[in-house]
Amino acid sequence: MTNKKGFTWAELIIGFSVVVILGGIALPRLRTLIDESNLVKAEAELKALRVGVESYAAGHGKVYPEMGSSWQSALTDVATRPRLIGTALRDPFSALGASYQYRKTTDGKFYAIWSLGPDHRSDLVFDVSTGTVTAAGDDLYISNGTSGAGGF
Repeated sequence: MTNKKGFTWAELIIGFSVVVILGGIALPRLRTLIDESNLVKAEAELKALRVGVESYAAGHGKVYPEMGSSWQSALTDVATRPRLIGTALRDPFSALGASYQYRKTTDGKFYAIWSLGPDHRSDLVFDVSTGTVTAAGDDLYISNGTSGAGGF
């Protein structure tokens, strides 16, 4: 009789199967928790951006920041006193870590700032002539124009 130490193939397969089953149960719940935390983060950051944009306009003759990929730079500029936000905020739902989306009307009176939402794509339509926001899907947004569903 030999005294072998270790696990048999059957024991290893059963152990691996248990780990895979538990992972299959836990991963969907983890994804849900991550999405929920990103929703809370996006809502808080959108509110901070609204305060920053409104403060910027209050100090610049009621003119909102210019549109473009670096629109938040007007809010983070060290020359702006007081500095409105510390650093550019990134949309937690953007796969590439892009900043939140921002548009304003052609007359500059209304704006919208939005996050892509958990589906990671923009379904929001901002009418540049009226400031009306039409949101389909799960986009989160803030606007000083006419809001549809999904805003807060």
